[in-house]
Amino acid sequence: MATETLLSTGIPFTSLPDSYVRPPSQRPRLSEVRTCEELPVIDLSTPDMTELARQVRDACESYGFFQITNHGVPQQVVEEMLLVARQFFSLPIEEKMKLYSNDPSKKLRLSTSFNLKKETVHNWRDYLRLHCHPLENFIHEWPTNPPNFKAMVGEYSKQTRELAQRVMKIISLSLGVEGYLEKVLVASQEQHMAINYYPSCPQPELTYGLPAHTDPNVLTILLQDGVAGLQVQKDGQWLAVDPLPSAFVVNIGDQIQALSNGRYRSVWHRAVVNNQRERLSVASFIFPGPNTLIETAAELAGDGGEGRVYRSYCFEEYYKKFWSRTLDDGHCLDCFRV
Repeated sequence: MATETLLSTGIPFTSLPDSYVRPPSQRPRLSEVRTCEELPVIDLSTPDMTELARQVRDACESYGFFQITNHGVPQQVVEEMLLVARQFFSLPIEEKMKLYSNDPSKKLRLSTSFNLKKETVHNWRDYLRLHCHPLENFIHEWPTNPPNFKAMVGEYSKQTRELAQRVMKIISLSLGVEGYLEKVLVASQEQHMAINYYPSCPQPELTYGLPAHTDPNVLTILLQDGVAGLQVQKDGQWLAVDPLPSAFVVNIGDQIQALSNGRYRSVWHRAVVNNQRERLSVASFIFPGPNTLIETAAELAGDGGEGRVYRSYCFEEYYKKFWSRTLDDGHCLDCFRV
């Protein structure tokens, strides 16, 4: 039954179900993870755009990830987003199951793991997936319980969308193609959100919240609740990113890697769990519209485009390919190399 697949039942787990146990070669090896103390932190209140672009360029080339402070999203909006997320996952299982679906094409769905239809080992996560832009097209379908869900999540989605637009402008500037990302996305752009719930896990060394993956979108803005879990890969080493109070984590997605001709990389990252505390995170994803042509900027493709790394493609083709695979299948963008 579908109810057996949700972890957020309120019933504590005393052992890890077999369907969540990874083979020894695929386990997170938590003792080998190093704390990342050097992940770039960028202050968006810096008035010098040239300096901001330089910092973003260095961060994208070195890590593909960075944290941002003084980002303009009110702290009250952030706190209300986390509060309503906790309230949602604390609802009775019967109430949550009204939204349950394993169909990735649905605009609103509660599900678990990543892709139950494809994967052989499950991930220690429940999540609520929402489409958020244009907000008026989707908000009427959102949960009515908790009662303030639409108001709080709607405001948060608007704030993070505005923030993402600012960050994308800086990324375009940092690549020397000012306005290019905005030009590609101007006709059609979407925003999705994943509200993730990771319960405490009795044997965290045997499983993942989410295994290593890259994001298929353009840009991700991540809010964490203060409990560590995000890890980023650099030079073959897994680095634990401790949440920085009042900051967001930003990472570039596969589409920026393609648009930048591989200059900026969509980096492998994962979510691990722990046996002490539950964890919440909220990921806001900026997506191209399905008919958007993803094509490397001419200025970055070499003379006559001969240095182009990735072929041009319609984003809908990419997204279907991404969801036809599992997170263990390697980098989806490799399927689109010239």
